[in-house]
Amino acid sequence: MQYFLAFDAGTGSGRAVLFDQTGAEVGAVGQEWWHKSDPRFPGSMDFDTQGNWSTLARCCRELIAKTGVDPKDIKAVSATAMREAFVLHDAQGDEIWACANVDARADAEVRGLKADHPGLEEDIYALSGQTYALGALPRLIWLRSHMPEVFENARALTMLSDWVLYRLSGALSSEPSNAGTTGLIGLTDRAPVAAAFEVAGLSPDLMPRSVSTGEVVGQVHAKAAEVTGLAVGTLVVAGGGDCQTGALGLGVVNEGDCAVLGGTFWQQVVNVPLSLRDPTMNLRINPHVVPGLNQAEAISFFTGAVMRWFRDAFGQGKSYTELEAASKSVPPGAHGIIPIFSDVMRYGEWFHAAPSLLNLSIDPETSGPAAIFRALQENAAIVAHRNLKAVFELSGKQPERIVFAGGASKSAHWAQILADVTGLPVVTPKVKEATAQGCAIAAATGASLFSSLTEGGAAWSALEAEFTPNADLKPLYDEAGSRWERAYAAQRDLVTSGITTSMWQAPGT
Repeated sequence: MQYFLAFDAGTGSGRAVLFDQTGAEVGAVGQEWWHKSDPRFPGSMDFDTQGNWSTLARCCRELIAKTGVDPKDIKAVSATAMREAFVLHDAQGDEIWACANVDARADAEVRGLKADHPGLEEDIYALSGQTYALGALPRLIWLRSHMPEVFENARALTMLSDWVLYRLSGALSSEPSNAGTTGLIGLTDRAPVAAAFEVAGLSPDLMPRSVSTGEVVGQVHAKAAEVTGLAVGTLVVAGGGDCQTGALGLGVVNEGDCAVLGGTFWQQVVNVPLSLRDPTMNLRINPHVVPGLNQAEAISFFTGAVMRWFRDAFGQGKSYTELEAASKSVPPGAHGIIPIFSDVMRYGEWFHAAPSLLNLSIDPETSGPAAIFRALQENAAIVAHRNLKAVFELSGKQPERIVFAGGASKSAHWAQILADVTGLPVVTPKVKEATAQGCAIAAATGASLFSSLTEGGAAWSALEAEFTPNADLKPLYDEAGSRWERAYAAQRDLVTSGITTSMWQAPGT
């Protein structure tokens, strides 16, 4: 039996996941992590390359021990990761600086770019599908001002998925599905956006050689083998951004296909042609790992993190499963509770209201933990529905179904709520770890198990369940969504007037 291993450097955890040649998940080991802010720099979110590599390597060692698989039978390894986060390397390849995905320290730099270079953000968006909100350009300019020694010594920029491959093989590379989320890579040609590098005062050579998902970039070297337990010489294959590899793992490989990936963030994606852009700049457009396709994407912020917060703060030691079991007795609509956490996607002016729970009563039956837990689940579906509607309207197409994956899709109850809210059938895959599975498909393609990524996605994706929407509940959820929209607008106004503090806001907003 041949095996393929995926490293997943996510926002909320680092993991190693092993699949066999049939696409079955053999085992997984992960560890929750979070990313520290530098107290000197408001909005910062650093990524600890040394500590987090140790975490990933330990997960790999434990996975091999747990499964009992001979490392020599692991034919290839690849990596997927949160997007937008990147690592800077010096001339020797050593990491000299790294940030996590929602690092927002470059507030003044975004304002400066908008003031000094009017129209540049729109030009960059037209080429890359990205605004300044999560882009690398403002962060690079911030480094030029605040950490000039880092800026001057930077010779290569890798995304976290590329960085894991570098740690394994010593090869610096740049894969477009993840690199494209920086705003430095074009959507049609996958080439560096010259205007962005010119403004930053950097050479496009900062981007290492471009590789495609499924392409072999090197082999596991002795040092990496020692710390991970992998065999020296194991193929190291280009992976991609977590959302795009997740779509691959789900078989979402054709134009018009749609998925909701429910993790720390919820991503709603629809495959679109290379020519599509959003004139409002509310939606982001990213390169897909599948050649010839992009993805229109909307993001719900911290959806999974909110559930973790609620579990830890108010769950009284109960697990997610126990909290959900109690919530099932709560009627649809959750007694009118209105959670205020993630807004819909507003990529050009992106900030979120202060975390709040509105319309609570002092009745423990109607506003206790069970009711709030259901309200949070329903709200996640309401925000996802409104995000998806924006993508459908832009593309002019509505899919026949939604593929629901990620940790949230392990809950059949949540999948049914998503179907009821959207009015579309929802299907869930047998393998819930779609992001890791798509990454493993890339590894298997690099090892010649498949002739293409599309073949691999079709071969390994399999559905487990389908949830038919309850049409009787659609009016109730539409009305709840309208109330949420009005309430959220008021909560945004409280942030802009300085009364409350945003849960997160993009630099320059």
